[in-house]
Amino acid sequence: MSIPLTPLSADFRGEAFPVLTAEQIDRIRPLSKVRKVNAGEIVFEPGDLDIPFFVLLSGSMEIVQPGINGERLIVNLDAGEFTGEITMISGRRGLVRGRVTAAGEFLEMSSGQLRSLVARDAELSELFMRAFILRRVTLINRGQGNVILMGSRHSATTLRLREFLVRNGHPFTYVDLDTDTSSQELLDHFHVTMEEIPVVICNNRTVLRSPSIQELAACLGLNAHITASDVRDLVIVGAGPSGLAAAVYGASEGLDVLVIEAESPGGQAGSSSRIENYLGFPMGISGLELAGRAAAQAQKFGAKVLIANSATKLNCDRSPYGLTVDYGQVIRSRTVLIASGAHYRKPNLENLSDFEGQGVYYGATYIEAQLCGRQEAIVVGGGNSAGQAAVYLSQTASKVHMLVRSGRLSDTMSRYLIQRIEQNPGIELHYCTEIVALEGDTQLDRVTWRDNNTGATSTHDIRYVFIMAGGSPRSEWLKGCLAMDDKGFILTGRDLDPVIHDCHWPLARMPLMLETSQPGIFAVGDVRAGNVKRVASAVGEGSIAISLVHRVLAGL
Repeated sequence: MSIPLTPLSADFRGEAFPVLTAEQIDRIRPLSKVRKVNAGEIVFEPGDLDIPFFVLLSGSMEIVQPGINGERLIVNLDAGEFTGEITMISGRRGLVRGRVTAAGEFLEMSSGQLRSLVARDAELSELFMRAFILRRVTLINRGQGNVILMGSRHSATTLRLREFLVRNGHPFTYVDLDTDTSSQELLDHFHVTMEEIPVVICNNRTVLRSPSIQELAACLGLNAHITASDVRDLVIVGAGPSGLAAAVYGASEGLDVLVIEAESPGGQAGSSSRIENYLGFPMGISGLELAGRAAAQAQKFGAKVLIANSATKLNCDRSPYGLTVDYGQVIRSRTVLIASGAHYRKPNLENLSDFEGQGVYYGATYIEAQLCGRQEAIVVGGGNSAGQAAVYLSQTASKVHMLVRSGRLSDTMSRYLIQRIEQNPGIELHYCTEIVALEGDTQLDRVTWRDNNTGATSTHDIRYVFIMAGGSPRSEWLKGCLAMDDKGFILTGRDLDPVIHDCHWPLARMPLMLETSQPGIFAVGDVRAGNVKRVASAVGEGSIAISLVHRVLAGL
């Protein structure tokens, strides 16, 4: 059966499903072939790789989303319209089924030919990218994906999976077992225990019980389009702002680029509720939206993104360099860019891990704000990320307590943010204060903090703590390979001068700016010693690094 959904508005339909002009279709013809189709013919299925791009010359077709309860109609396409959404750019498996409803002729083009077309035709590039992105937004807003996630707000694994799907822009249907009693009865019937929640149904056929992010990514085939056998021009470790900027510039300039990302694009910036001082966005932009746009832009130019995989080892003894990833395969590359970023420092609390994802969080996105609701919350930290989180949470929380270990907000915090915090009646600042105890059974119930000026402690019935204090570089896997400072940040360029002789630098030339103690390996963003903790700075470093990569590849 087919289940209709709310029709698209005329304006949105015109943007997401535009009708090509005869002149635009003529520009597509040289890279395509004419395919005769018959009513009932299925031209692509969910899970297909390398799905062709179709322009309807005549006839019609329907795009549907198969599900466990039958098909859900997404849209009907007629002559002059075209197929595809963001998977045409990313190269990942398709999410929908395309069925011919009236015989006719289609123009058929491979995904590679489509990329060639958009690279040289600015008008069609803008038209296709806008349509593909809006179509993905439609799938997300309607929950029309190939994933059903059944979980509980009290489950840390549920939260991690929801965040992974949201930050990767993957549409899914979420069933809250705390409110949907019929679904809970179904799980009880199949003897699913609390320890096995959440339950994930992917591709309408595979059932996963409390899966890891890696297991979910494998089930969805998010990396099926990537091979590890090729020797790349550049491998980028980390898809934060600096890594994504490097991917965009590298791929657009013809380099074979692969990005390895342990979790989701965006890094720490991806969890920011709103970035208001980034050039070109006077109204601000969320970290999630900025990361999504950057990832789509990199993939548009041909960069590949290996998601939910961590680089665990770098063989820096020979070139091409070998990077070992989680699943044991070795990826080889002529040059490497380390953009693995930093993670927030955790308070020294014995039971902290017991409440992670169940009262203690390291990001303040829409998902966490929903969990918090109208209750009180604590934000730990005095930098920009903590300030943005406090302001964002104050819109819904009854009160936000901002705990700062020092006697003032960080010198690196933007002035506009300091003013907004100090003037916000919903935010209470506590200087020289830190958490000393967490209490609760399965969920955080109480927090004790200490005023370090007086030594006095106080306990509060607060169930939500957001930790965004400081930053430790994600460089543990590189020790013994690259020179670092005493805090683990990677030394680059002139910062290597005092130690370069101890590093056995093999070349007559000195290291280039942003180059590490190994030739052809660069470091940018928060993992680099001396970095400036701003999104714009990270983007700048990533783009500058590509010019240096070109010099190394040219045999400098």
